[in-house]
Amino acid sequence: MADDRQRSRRRGQGELEALVLSALREADGPATAGWVQERLGGDLAYTTVITILTRLLAKGAVTRERAGRSFAWTSASDEAGLAAHRMRRVLDAESDRGAVLASFVTGLGPDDERLLRELLGQPGSEPGGSRSEGGN
Repeated sequence: MADDRQRSRRRGQGELEALVLSALREADGPATAGWVQERLGGDLAYTTVITILTRLLAKGAVTRERAGRSFAWTSASDEAGLAAHRMRRVLDAESDRGAVLASFVTGLGPDDERLLRELLGQPGSEPGGSRSEGGN
C-alpha cells in the first residue's frame, strides 16, 4: 500500500525538469528520450519525457539534433542555469524591474547578501560577458 502511494506521488514540473537535466548531464553525449526514460527508471511515460524535453528546449536548457527519425538531446544548462532562467522570466514579466530587484535584495539574508555583493564586485561576473570591465 505504501509502495502504491509512493509510486503515485505527483512530482512538480520543476522536479521532473531537474531530473531530466541531471540524466542528460550524465550521458556521454547526446541522448535519446528513450535513454532518458530508462535512466530515470522507466516510471515516466515516454510521452512525458518528450513533453519535458520540449519544454526545456523552449527554455533554452537543452538542445537537440536529428538522430534518424527521432532527436538526440543535450543539456545546455544545469539546475542553477535553469533556476536563473526562471528568475529572469519572472523579472521580465514585471513592469518595474527596479522595484522587483530591490524587493528581492531586501529580502535576502546576510549570507546571501554578502555572496551577491561578492559576485557583483567581480569584473565580468555576468554570464555571457556582457558586463563592462571598465566600471559599474
